[in-house]
Amino acid sequence: MNEMAGTLTIGALAKAAGVNIETIRFYQRKGLMQEPTRPLGGIRRYGDADLARVRFIKSAQRLGFSLDEVADLLKLEDGAHCTEAREQAERKLTDVRAKLADLQRIETVLEELVQRCCAAREEVRCPMIQALQAA
Repeated sequence: MNEMAGTLTIGALAKAAGVNIETIRFYQRKGLMQEPTRPLGGIRRYGDADLARVRFIKSAQRLGFSLDEVADLLKLEDGAHCTEAREQAERKLTDVRAKLADLQRIETVLEELVQRCCAAREEVRCPMIQALQAA
């Protein structure tokens, strides 16, 4: 996008970033973005830096970072804090790996329960419901 600084309305910013206007306002309330000053009798305008910031926030969220973690990353964006950013990414990677292990465990248990359901056609009680009640 070749927009000049300060030429986007909040609606145009939201559209360019692929988010809702309320998302922009929410980010402002959370302190993730600054709200531009309103010129006397005018409309607030946003620029390329604002668009880049929204895109950064959304990218970080897609990687599993919470908004609080995104706020921490934004404090490190000057490029002089690569070590801290890497450490935060390493913590997130550890969390993701733990979640993957949990999901694999859940998959194994569910697969077993589904197979037990298919094998128990003559029983009145569902083996899956029975197993969940016993847990």
